Amino acid sequence: MSETNRSFPNILITGTPGVGKSSLSRILCEKTGLTYIDVSNLAIEKGCLEDFDELYDCPILDEEKLLDEMEELISEGGVVADYHGCDFFPDDWFDAVFVLRTNNTLLYSRLERRGYTGKKLEDNIQCEIFETILQLARITFTDGKVFELKSDNIHQIPDNISKIRQWIDKWKLDNQEE
Repeated sequence: MSETNRSFPNILITGTPGVGKSSLSRILCEKTGLTYIDVSNLAIEKGCLEDFDELYDCPILDEEKLLDEMEELISEGGVVADYHGCDFFPDDWFDAVFVLRTNNTLLYSRLERRGYTGKKLEDNIQCEIFETILQLARITFTDGKVFELKSDNIHQIPDNISKIRQWIDKWKLDNQEE
């Protein structure tokens, strides 16, 4: 995908389930006018699921089919995509990747309230402890695109929105046509 003539950047908000991606993404889109894509819901709506994982009690994503479904939306620019995975997205789709991180004790409580139990709960907590999503983002995306944001409570949302808006403003300055 080429970056030609986009007026607005594409942003990926990612992190372990329960870190606050959806809340931050929705508010960011309300404040900026960018288009919100809940990647999980889009995968369901467009039939991008292959099977069901009984162990984790969740559907298995057909990544190639999802990428095909998202390509046109991404090419238009101005998208905030919200998803817990990041390593299958092409590097050139996103201008910035914001990885939300949460204190493990807080995350444990959030996931328990969502009904996570057993291996699914344990593995998601381990994912956060070992910074798995952050490390995958750093491996997948070009240097300078990945930013880490703390997301322990709703009081951090305005500061995180402000940081992302500052990044968007800089992107617009750096990418305006002469």
